[in-house]
Amino acid sequence: MADPSPRLLQEDMQDRLSRCERRIGYVFRDKEMLLSALTHASGAQHRLASNERLEFLGDAILGAVVCELLYRQYPEYLEGDLTRIKSLVVSRQTCAKLSEALGLEEFLLLGKGMASNPSVPPSLLSDVFESLIAAIYLDDGATAARDFIEKFIGPEIELAANGDLGGNYKSLLQQLAQRDFGTTPTYQLVDEKGPDHSKCFKVAAYISGRTYHPAWGRNKKEAEQRAAWNALSEMDDKPIPYPTD
Repeated sequence: MADPSPRLLQEDMQDRLSRCERRIGYVFRDKEMLLSALTHASGAQHRLASNERLEFLGDAILGAVVCELLYRQYPEYLEGDLTRIKSLVVSRQTCAKLSEALGLEEFLLLGKGMASNPSVPPSLLSDVFESLIAAIYLDDGATAARDFIEKFIGPEIELAANGDLGGNYKSLLQQLAQRDFGTTPTYQLVDEKGPDHSKCFKVAAYISGRTYHPAWGRNKKEAEQRAAWNALSEMDDKPIPYPTD
């Protein structure tokens, strides 16, 4: 079977880009900018043609816009509260989740090795979301990029502010511990109780020589998440959400 002609390949690419624009709700003036945002290093002719530089810029834009949104929307929150929410909503997990929800995987330009994998790594999905932010910024300015961020990140901010992203407390504690102490938290089993088929576990977070207030959970995973939340609260001199006494 003959290879597709250059014209057919070009038409296929134009269709792919158009579908991506409809998906994200933004039409690019410069289609090459969108193409760059969707091109992974494995599918680029050289590294400078990939989305790596755009991802670098998009990460900075995302962080700045989210900081401003949090500052304006939550005037009663202290710096520690704002930092926790920001860390959740700009995390690689959140960006990857949004890319997956938008179905961006089908538009990515990957090398043969990456394309043959049954699933795209979350880190790649996170990168393409940030690359799109930068591409929109360069294509139409700060207002367009901000609108895009508010549209998709806005709901994540509300979830984080309401405590509905509790499953990320361990991840957030790890980010803060690495940033502030240069180490990774560990979790210590302090106690357990109940019959074998229905045990409860008491776990405490340990960071750089300090043990934080422990928490009970119905399993070790839940106890660790609650212990991480306790540690974050202690760091900000806030009431412990899961006291054990």
